[in-house]
Amino acid sequence: MKNVIIICLAIIGMAAVSSCRTTRQISKAIAPKKDKDTTLNIVPNTSAADSLKMIQETMSGLQKHYIDYRSFNAKIKVDWENSKGRQPDLLAVVRIIKDSAIWVSVSATILNIEVYRMLITKDSVILMNIHDKEVQYRSLDYLQDMTEIPFDYKTIQDLLVGNPIFVDTSSVVSYKKADDKILVLTVGELFKNLLTLSSDNDLLLHSKLDDVDVNRNRTADITYGDFDNKAGVDFSTYREITASEKNKLDLRLNYKQYEFNKELSVSFKVPKNYKRK
Repeated sequence: MKNVIIICLAIIGMAAVSSCRTTRQISKAIAPKKDKDTTLNIVPNTSAADSLKMIQETMSGLQKHYIDYRSFNAKIKVDWENSKGRQPDLLAVVRIIKDSAIWVSVSATILNIEVYRMLITKDSVILMNIHDKEVQYRSLDYLQDMTEIPFDYKTIQDLLVGNPIFVDTSSVVSYKKADDKILVLTVGELFKNLLTLSSDNDLLLHSKLDDVDVNRNRTADITYGDFDNKAGVDFSTYREITASEKNKLDLRLNYKQYEFNKELSVSFKVPKNYKRK
């Protein structure tokens, strides 16, 4: 059942921070060699006040893209590969009632059969293995134990909707504008986060997370693309997540449908004949 949990978390995007790239790779991105093309620093030939203003404007621009909503509903085609190669495609249906509940259904697309269902609230997790007729009831801390990431409910919501995660806007330590991109490094209590933003509208394109504790290899690489604005917000309909440590995991999430602020049901009934784990 542990593998079932990990797969479900990967499907809804949590694998981005529950698995790892090598520390060497992410360190290279965060602390590259000192040459004028790659070094992250405050933009030269500007005063400290001007540099601070540029940083504040960039982070304010990033904040303007934060997606606020009451509810969210999406169908996500999931292509994934692990160390054993390409795995069967999956379809995840996600429903979120903000600050209340996250409902996830996972189906095998080749057979169009639902195999797992999950309900996450602010303090609990229910996971149904429909194939094996089993159910697990756990606290939200269980996800933190399984992923070794300090997830809270809000972080999970933001990850699914496409909002930045683990970004401390008050702790920008490096800034560089290069061509059509802006690179910003923030350092929070737990993670360093190297953000790549578009220079014309401060849209988040890429996020690299690295654990502040060098003795831990919690890292992640998330790419956001194919932005759509039909709902009045800049929404990434395609995301790539690459993670590896001992094992490699590649995820490609294609949001085939998505809606904001519609009436949703997140009812979750467990059949009486399901075995409790």
